[in-house]
Amino acid sequence: MNKLSGAQIVIESLLAEGVDTIFGYPGGAILPTYDALIQNPHLRHVLVRHEQGASHMAEGYARVSGRPGVVLVTSGPGATNTVTGIADAYMDSTPMVVLSGQVSSTMLGNDAFQEADVTGITRPCTKHNYLVRDVREIARVMKEAFYIAGTGRPGPVLVDLPKDVQTDEAPFVYPDHVDIRGYKPTLKGNERQIEKALHAIEAAERPLFYVGGGVQWSGAAPELTELVRGLKIPVTPTVMALGTIPTDDPLHLGMLGMHGGYWTNMAVYHCDVLIAIGARFDDRVTGRVADFAPNAKTIIHIDIDPSSISKNIKVDVPIVGDIKTVLRSMLKKVKSQESLAPRQRLWAEWHRQIMDWKAEKPLPYEKHSPDGTIKPRQLIDGLAELTCGEAVIVTDVGQHQMWTAQMMPFKHPRSWLTSGGLGTMGYGLPAGIGAHFAAPEREVVVISGDGSIQMNIQELSTAVQYQVPVKVVIMNNHYLGMVRQWQEKFYEERYSHSYMDAMPDFVKLAEAYGAKGFRVERAAELSATLQAAFAEPGPVLVDAVIPTAEGVFPMVPAGSAMHEMLFA
Repeated sequence: MNKLSGAQIVIESLLAEGVDTIFGYPGGAILPTYDALIQNPHLRHVLVRHEQGASHMAEGYARVSGRPGVVLVTSGPGATNTVTGIADAYMDSTPMVVLSGQVSSTMLGNDAFQEADVTGITRPCTKHNYLVRDVREIARVMKEAFYIAGTGRPGPVLVDLPKDVQTDEAPFVYPDHVDIRGYKPTLKGNERQIEKALHAIEAAERPLFYVGGGVQWSGAAPELTELVRGLKIPVTPTVMALGTIPTDDPLHLGMLGMHGGYWTNMAVYHCDVLIAIGARFDDRVTGRVADFAPNAKTIIHIDIDPSSISKNIKVDVPIVGDIKTVLRSMLKKVKSQESLAPRQRLWAEWHRQIMDWKAEKPLPYEKHSPDGTIKPRQLIDGLAELTCGEAVIVTDVGQHQMWTAQMMPFKHPRSWLTSGGLGTMGYGLPAGIGAHFAAPEREVVVISGDGSIQMNIQELSTAVQYQVPVKVVIMNNHYLGMVRQWQEKFYEERYSHSYMDAMPDFVKLAEAYGAKGFRVERAAELSATLQAAFAEPGPVLVDAVIPTAEGVFPMVPAGSAMHEMLFA
């Protein structure tokens, strides 16, 4: 049997996994693998400008494609620069495989040039990681890495490859299956628990679906939509679950939580049966834990991750399993029962009550400003009109993120990318570039802030090099807007270091990178500017100036219950 170098085995393993795109940045310790890569024309490599950009691009690719994103970087700073993206992927359950070069095995622990204990550094924020010490282990490790990243609750896996392991040779035999003792994700939900959940739902007077990002990863949006419509029970998504059910569906209430609608949080507060699907009851949804869903007699939780069950909120009916599989089982049982009609009349009254709350306190945003400045709602509405719910919408983190989550319509799953758990500024632009490589036929729009965009704006150069037609729209208020809002409300308007002075001319900056730049300050010019920007074939940056003091509301103060909202 012919032998291959470890680097060649890495490349052949990627091909065996069906990988078509890698996001990376070369350096000394990973050069053998880069040399093997250039000899194989079947893998597309995207050269980033910073390794953090590579990890966010891999996240964007994974979120749109449903397959693990792949990162290739060198040792030391190359590997440590990916850590923010790895932690982000870990928090948001995003499948990713990071391949990092490492100093030669004989130099490990000697503080060699560009040595870093990346397996130790990333242990808390990876689903698993490997330091490969023998070239004969590479194929098995690669198979396991992709399996672990993409199964169960998805997450990032890091494979650290010493330089000598990349140059050593061994026969290449890729495993056809994985058998890891202690890692056996449960796919099929317990039938008795499913029956118990359905009995609780049938007995409910005020049921509510609360769905999280796990629905997206399971590919269960069709099953969820069918179940919600079949039962006629209202549904509220987390920020990670937007798009799982079309925004214009009458049963879709909009986002819940810290910046959710008054009506959605009131629905959670008053419901008597809460059906949580693929959600982890994080603090931005629960608020003060003791007062979360206090009227719920039964809380049902469906999730593939057993460690998430009753971790933050004690649940009454836990169902561990793949969401798609569990919902299919529920659908079969629901369809065989014809006793729901009387309950559905009761649930319709409950839905009307929620809509009354919405009419009482809708989102408190003006569509137009009397002084002619651009309001956030006007900008979101303009983008919604141009994209018609069909584009992949990507945000960074801050006020613009919450405005977009509250108001942007979505028709399809895998159309909304944002950093939820870690809240990573600088996520948006690289994630949008990654999304394009996953679905080049789809329009990609990145909505960012003047603070967030500068965290990874160098990736505009990547977009130009590969002619990625991403449209970047900056909501520019010359502040770290969400920080300013907290300082205004909770720190007696002491705006400590949240003002963004010496702001660059974003139009000139875009042009310096080779992209097109636009600036708009007046509402009267907004529509024409957006239309001109979206008509451009390549990467575009739009600098849209908005009022400094604009806030995101409703807002739940830290430590408060979700029904204790601020409205201004």
